[in-house]
Amino acid sequence: MLKIVLKKGKEQSLLRFHPWVFSGAISSIITSDNKVIKMRGGEENIREQLLNYVGQEARVYSYDNNFLAIGNFNIGSIMVRILTFKDEKIDSTFWMNKIERAYTLRLKSNLINSSLTNCYRIIHGEGDSISGLIVDIYSQVAVIQVHSPALYNYLDDIKKSLISLYGEKLQAIYLKGNNLNRSEEDDRYLYQSENYTPANNNIVLENGIKFNINWIQGQKTGFFLDQRENRKLVESFSSNKSVLNLFCYTGGFSLYALKGGAKFVDSVDSSLFATESLKSNLILNNFDTESNKVICQDAIDYLRNVDVGKYDLIIVDPPAFAKHLSAKENALRAYRKLNALAINKVASGGFVFTFSCSQVVDKYDFALSVFSAAAQSERNVKILARLSQPIDHPVSIYHPEGEYLKGLLLYVE
Repeated sequence: MLKIVLKKGKEQSLLRFHPWVFSGAISSIITSDNKVIKMRGGEENIREQLLNYVGQEARVYSYDNNFLAIGNFNIGSIMVRILTFKDEKIDSTFWMNKIERAYTLRLKSNLINSSLTNCYRIIHGEGDSISGLIVDIYSQVAVIQVHSPALYNYLDDIKKSLISLYGEKLQAIYLKGNNLNRSEEDDRYLYQSENYTPANNNIVLENGIKFNINWIQGQKTGFFLDQRENRKLVESFSSNKSVLNLFCYTGGFSLYALKGGAKFVDSVDSSLFATESLKSNLILNNFDTESNKVICQDAIDYLRNVDVGKYDLIIVDPPAFAKHLSAKENALRAYRKLNALAINKVASGGFVFTFSCSQVVDKYDFALSVFSAAAQSERNVKILARLSQPIDHPVSIYHPEGEYLKGLLLYVE
């Protein structure tokens, strides 16, 4: 176990229960054999020394040696992800208590045991006070992603906790890799029941719509569960509308629009995997694959060549344009460009659903970029709703960065 000593005054964020310790806040690292590593100017100059300690449990102390928290150590801007602010043992009981609390929240939110929806997020990292851990439920399968190498050390406890909570309802647990440079931790099933057959367990329901989920090849854990409520809103606006779904992935918004009575939906994505998956989802739900076009093309190039007024409703849901703070300004320029195109192209009296999932772009910056796009268009644009992530993606009040999904519903005259 490591001892992390913070610089003077840097304990304030932990006293406010923020779950991250940044490299610049650390004064020194004391190893289990009492070796002292001084942090002078960040981790770059001592990276080789730190590599041996990646994934270890770390106890964090203030400059005057007061205990603050326990977390997991890694090299990067976030050097410690906090698991608890109590001086307690991180063991099987700890994990069972943590995961049971997350389960209880979903149970109280009427997500578990719903007859219309059997896919949802059961653990949402910092939002469930388990920094770095994501677990999504797809009917009888749990898919795990870890964003902290140390969490690999706890996989057995996490697996046993999930099995204990779900019982026979859980047929498999799959670990989805996340590029953490741990080649020995390849994607794999951590658990499969005797009756589990992968080919027969990948179709889920979301608000009564069927989706074929590929957690092995798909992005994230296989599906973007965070747009569930926004997809439902699109459904309510789609009756008799011509709809364009940009960056469509496997067609979540497209299928909801068709369920809502859209005249037709054109879906665009540059990924062949995504567009082929969307075609199979259209067939799965008995929607026409001829009148509803699936287009494998760059979404911005497609939008640029669209006739003005062709679409009554446009959905703009791009991937994260900025994953790091250094890319923020470029991301904001991209959002302005993309939204200016959408606002210019949508029919008079039409709607634009526009989103950002870039964590480093907050909701105020995103709204400002859309305002700038609207001003360029010289059209009268109204904000009808501000959109965010659903209840199974909770945001800790102590970690506002967890509100990563931002959206606006626009009415364009």
